Amino acid sequence: MPTPSESATPSPAAAAAPRPGGPRRKPESPKPHAVKPTPGPAAQHPHPVVVPSVSDPSQWGRVDDDGTAWVKTAEGERVIGSWQAGDAAEGLAHFGRRYDDLATEVALLEARLAAGTDARKTKAAATALAETLPTASVIGDIDGLAARLQAIIEHSDEAALHAKEEKERTRHEQTERKEALAAEAEQIAADSTQWKAAGDRLREILDEWKTIRGVDRKVDDALWRRFSKAREAFNRRRGAHFAELDRERAAAKGRKEELCLRAEELSGSTDWSGTAATFRDLLAEWKAAGRAPREADEQLWRRFKAAQDVFFAARNAAANERDQEFEQNATAKEELLHAYEHINPDAGLDAARSALRELQEKWDAIGKVPRERMHDLESRLRAIEKRVREAADAQWRRTDPEAMARAAQFRERVAQFEEQAAKAQAAGKTRDAEKALEQAKQWREWAEAAEGAVSQR
Repeated sequence: MPTPSESATPSPAAAAAPRPGGPRRKPESPKPHAVKPTPGPAAQHPHPVVVPSVSDPSQWGRVDDDGTAWVKTAEGERVIGSWQAGDAAEGLAHFGRRYDDLATEVALLEARLAAGTDARKTKAAATALAETLPTASVIGDIDGLAARLQAIIEHSDEAALHAKEEKERTRHEQTERKEALAAEAEQIAADSTQWKAAGDRLREILDEWKTIRGVDRKVDDALWRRFSKAREAFNRRRGAHFAELDRERAAAKGRKEELCLRAEELSGSTDWSGTAATFRDLLAEWKAAGRAPREADEQLWRRFKAAQDVFFAARNAAANERDQEFEQNATAKEELLHAYEHINPDAGLDAARSALRELQEKWDAIGKVPRERMHDLESRLRAIEKRVREAADAQWRRTDPEAMARAAQFRERVAQFEEQAAKAQAAGKTRDAEKALEQAKQWREWAEAAEGAVSQR
């Protein structure tokens, strides 16, 4: 089925506005709307600042049933075109979207001006756009757009002057940034003993230094000499530190050789829990000993780890053997459950209790099962226990002597009130007889309810 097309006939002066011809448009997403331009530092508005909004075209115009489109302005209504691609509401929405497109352009110009982006080009674009408004085929606050465009034009010269001032301010700020970085480098060179962090920070300072532009050449050269001198001083101090560190690493090598001997002595132990704890302690001592020279450190670690692996491999083998035993226990419990799942309290509660006791004794005698099987097996056992327990509870409730006695008392009260009613009737006391019968009826209902409760248990 072909898509309906629209046909718009703009007024003769509307040639500069987009034509509505072509395929029918899908509903468009909301267009952004900007705030009134206020020249400001570019750093405060690095990107266009817009707030999503959609205008209401019904406040600013209409589309007649014959498709004629009108817009309201301060000078009155004027025809902007003709809509033939749908009903009047669709036409109104169409020309409203066109207005939103213009409003977006204005908002972007405002944002560019506020961000200090080439005020001369912004002024030219605003002037050109303002010239199209009197003939634009849109429905919306055209006078408002005109006022915003005029504000852009009026503020452009001021923005250009501000941009120049901003450039000078930026140069001053960038100079201050490099001065601060040079001072920080000098402080690091003089005081820092966090060698890795300080070295990383000096590299970060260098990377940041390269991003700073706009500083006068002479000032820039002087600041660079300060930074380079500080970095060289830091490198000299760091070199002296690592010479001392080499002596410490030699001591660490001797300590780790001792730990390797102790680990090798423990590798054949079968005290799984105690030796595992000792290995953890040895590992903590290893870490506390510090680093030996790189090649020696790696060789010693392989030796220490090999001894540790021998012990834990043996422990794992023992655990696997235990797990096999647990798996056999699980199989035995599976068979036990299968043999006793027939327990039926309805066929005889005493026999069911006896069978359950046998099951529980055999269950405990089998022993542990793998952790991952425990929940399923225990749940099945608990289900059998629950079945027997609930049957025992139900039997007790059915023979509850207190409940039976209470029902008998209610029946005695019924007989008493019926006897009173008979005597009153014989004496001609009709009202007393009716009252006694009513009370007898109430007590009979209570007796029946009590007897029913006992029978349903």
